[in-house]
Amino acid sequence: MAKPGRPGASKNGKKGPTKGTGGKNKRSLEGRGPTPKAEERAWHPAGKRKAAAERYAAAGGKGAPGQKPAQQRRPKKDDDTEIVTGRNSVLEALRAKIPATAFYIAQRVEMDDRVKEMLSIATHRGIPVLEVTRPELDRMAGFDGVHQGVAIKVPPYEYAHPQDLLEEIIDRDQTPLLVALDGVTDPRNLGAIIRSTAAFGGHGVILPQRRSASVNSAAWKTSAGAAARIPVAIAPNLTSTLKEFKKQGVFVLGLDGGGDVSLPALELADRPVVIVVGSEGKGLSRLVTETCDQVVSIPISAATESLNAGIAASVALYQVATMRAAQD
Repeated sequence: MAKPGRPGASKNGKKGPTKGTGGKNKRSLEGRGPTPKAEERAWHPAGKRKAAAERYAAAGGKGAPGQKPAQQRRPKKDDDTEIVTGRNSVLEALRAKIPATAFYIAQRVEMDDRVKEMLSIATHRGIPVLEVTRPELDRMAGFDGVHQGVAIKVPPYEYAHPQDLLEEIIDRDQTPLLVALDGVTDPRNLGAIIRSTAAFGGHGVILPQRRSASVNSAAWKTSAGAAARIPVAIAPNLTSTLKEFKKQGVFVLGLDGGGDVSLPALELADRPVVIVVGSEGKGLSRLVTETCDQVVSIPISAATESLNAGIAASVALYQVATMRAAQD
């Protein structure tokens, strides 16, 4: 007696392929070929990345198969360019024809006469105008930067040589009025001194090569654009430079609270002078003090211990400018 089979099952005693299979089993054994790479499968994430990279490359960008589009990556800063921010600083730099490489303007920025002039100058000079978001401008301006909706990218500052600076002033038949910084490391103080030098008829600023602030974005900002008009020179050795200036008839005046001459009693204002400003903490260095023709003090209230470098330079420059004007 035959055993009952499973419900729905059929038993065929014939072996081998049945009629009408058409060699199906043979094709199954051959398979479908090698498995496509992930980037060749359109539905796979790697394939989608490849397609996006190809579209980006076709639009003029760069991209390699399997990589994310390049616009998703933040470019690295591999040069010494500076970002100048603020409407006054940017406008003055553009007016002075600083070779800016890009002009950034915030989306929906409030337009005023300064912004209109910036756009006009940038367009006329062929400077790329890039509209960016305010958060992006915030990042470019730095932690405490105030950009007012505009910024430009400028090349590294080109410093003058002290001797060349002095010779140019003499060639213009002007009485030199220079400021030298001795140990001033705050770029905002440097920017303020550059601004005061421009305001009171000074001809330039001299920095030592070591232990000194440099003309960076903070100095540009504080100078309110004056860094585009007032040359800044680098002295390999400040003491040696001051001694060379003295040989050429320039009087060296150091500012110090314990000076032997009060600023209002200064008698050298009408001569070629370089005013040396020391750091707020240590003041003038010993070698620079010994090089000075006079050490000048600024009379201040006894309740105030000292003035910072920027204010001290401003007061001295004003006094010299006032005395020169009175003698003309």
